[in-house]
Amino acid sequence: MKKLTAASILALAVAWPTTAQQSPPFDTPAPIAYLEDLSSGAVLYAKDADRRIPPASMAKMMTVYVAFDLIKKGELKLSDTAPVRPETWKKWHSQGSTMFLAVGENPRVEDLLNGIVTLSGNDACVVLAEKIAGTEESFVNLMNQRAKELGLSNSQFGTSNGWPDEGRTFVTARDLAHLAKATIEHHPELYKQFYSRTNFTWGKTLGAGADITQGNRDPLLGRVQGADGLKTGHTEEAGYGFTGSAQQNGRRLVMVIAGLDSYGGRAEESVRFMEWGFRSWKPLPIASKGKRIGEVEVQGGGAGSVGVVAPRDLNATVPAGTSPRMTGKLVYLGPVKAPIKAGQHVADLIVETPGMPTQTLPLVAEADVGEAGFFRRVWLGLTSLFG
Repeated sequence: MKKLTAASILALAVAWPTTAQQSPPFDTPAPIAYLEDLSSGAVLYAKDADRRIPPASMAKMMTVYVAFDLIKKGELKLSDTAPVRPETWKKWHSQGSTMFLAVGENPRVEDLLNGIVTLSGNDACVVLAEKIAGTEESFVNLMNQRAKELGLSNSQFGTSNGWPDEGRTFVTARDLAHLAKATIEHHPELYKQFYSRTNFTWGKTLGAGADITQGNRDPLLGRVQGADGLKTGHTEEAGYGFTGSAQQNGRRLVMVIAGLDSYGGRAEESVRFMEWGFRSWKPLPIASKGKRIGEVEVQGGGAGSVGVVAPRDLNATVPAGTSPRMTGKLVYLGPVKAPIKAGQHVADLIVETPGMPTQTLPLVAEADVGEAGFFRRVWLGLTSLFG
């Protein structure tokens, strides 16, 4: 039976000891705020991060994630087209943000994704949902299925675009950050292709028939170095919110703020929050890429254990200007069942710093471990029987 196993590791960073490490101060008028360093798993700031809130257009991140998943699996292509039904156009052509789709058009999936991410088009969401699942209601089922698979335990979706629906759609800041992380890590190329675009052109003006170009509302783009996503949201009920990400010098931060009362306030607070995250915290090296951290027990393999190594240069996140003493534990759900591939994520290094939340760093198998041969299986069976 698998069990959570923890093995003590030597002190990770030897410096002057501290009895309690204080986080850098930060205050925000946003009722809800959350900031995480994805490079280390450190939560740098959390204010009411588990309160259920309406996501407004930030719900579109899940619509995009579902589409990205299908594209990755080969079940949907960027070149596929989707018809704009008269019923869909009638309902959504002037409801909030729009891509300015027209009846009878057949935009490509690629166009619709640009219309959702860059323009926040409510109409584009529904047309894409109908393309994928036949009806928006069926697509919403896919959204909630993916949310469950991702572990978004405090989120539920009732529409493809986050339009107010009497409370059926709700999220938390922590879940939104987790969804952003999943999008970035599971679909890096598609994320890069769609989320950092500054504007997109679609539709024609009435009368003159001029092209309509709309800008991305992402308040970090062009203002914070390394900013490349994700999504704003606004309704009367939800206020102004934003889920954003930026990468600098190998560190990637994801932030969420919600409940602000103005467009300009959201923009200024988003920039200030992200800049604080990069300025007031620093990476502290833990292990270089390929360094052996320990080993884990293997079940049914040609070997009884396998070494675990750092898959990349691993850093913890600590307040700038400090070098606190840290300790770590190797944790895994084991024994790990064979076969195992070199580079497979099989364990985590849990880093503990006085006065701060724990940080979780991934560890991977050092080598392949095949399934046990006949004679080893017999031997393992005997040792299990008499051991």
